[in-house]
Amino acid sequence: MSQLSHQARQRYHALQDSIARTYGVISAREEFNVEPTHAQTLNDRITLSSAFLQRINVIPVSEIKGEKVMMGVNGTVTGRTNTDDNDREPRHALGLDGKGYELFDTQSDVALKFSTIDAWAKFKDFAQRYSAAVHRQIGLDRIMIGWHGVEAKADTDREAYPLLQDVNKGWLQIVREQAAQQILVQGKLPGKIQIGPLGDYANLDALVFDVSLMIDEEFRDGGDLVAIIGRDLLAYDKGKLYAAQGQTPTEKERIELAQVIATYGGLPSYTCPHFPSKGVVVTSWNNLSIYFQDSSWRRYLVENPKRSRAEDYNSRNEGYVVEQLGKFAAIEAANVEFMPDEIPKMAGGAS
Repeated sequence: MSQLSHQARQRYHALQDSIARTYGVISAREEFNVEPTHAQTLNDRITLSSAFLQRINVIPVSEIKGEKVMMGVNGTVTGRTNTDDNDREPRHALGLDGKGYELFDTQSDVALKFSTIDAWAKFKDFAQRYSAAVHRQIGLDRIMIGWHGVEAKADTDREAYPLLQDVNKGWLQIVREQAAQQILVQGKLPGKIQIGPLGDYANLDALVFDVSLMIDEEFRDGGDLVAIIGRDLLAYDKGKLYAAQGQTPTEKERIELAQVIATYGGLPSYTCPHFPSKGVVVTSWNNLSIYFQDSSWRRYLVENPKRSRAEDYNSRNEGYVVEQLGKFAAIEAANVEFMPDEIPKMAGGAS
């Protein structure tokens, strides 16, 4: 059974002391509740680890279940009333759809081998390096669940569900359940969305434009819609550009610099970590939210010599929210097929 070296143990104890100071507790060697103000600081550090998380809402709430926090406005609110004849009547325009949110216990537990701590012991900033690595991974896990989560099981199975599908219901699943009409599942053929000259959509641009028309009309011209596109769809489109223009050096360079097409379907286009590779989502950044209960964050660090490792336990109540369902439209990525450019000729057939 391996043990920590003297230098490594000093670094590890320094990590425990640093965490205790950060959260204002006597010791991090036993489970402690993270105060809401410190939970917000911890959450901010996780959010700052990802450009995508910085664009969306990551919001502390006080209850496990409740009404959505972000209030959008549905429709216009401006007009005029002749008060000589009628009272002014304000519109009920705040976009509270009554769907609410629900948070689930979410555990991000990390094992750190003694041998790894020994290897890192030479770095004086070991505590900062470790914390940054954990924050980044929690951030990436949050994104993965947001795009792939379909249920919140009591016992999750990472081997059966490597995309964390069983940790929580993500944004796509929420829309599938609460506004199924906002998800395009097929074209002309049942269960298939075919892309190519012989398919439902001649190209990616046409597909994104069609998805954008699924957004409720009052949201289409707000100027904040974006298209989030999967890497396989982008690679397919870039491949078409290479085929058409790749032999021209200046054009090829522009393609490499992603300057040929900055938009799809008339919308600024992005991709992000763990997004479905053949997926398309049209929404606004502020329409996607992660809620966490600010009083629920718990943590502690403990040595486990039986396993020759240190263990870092993190838990909090967390959930996903689409603030305005009519401002979200997507395709079912699993149904996408790329079509050939032309019908192949039959072997031995007439020319």
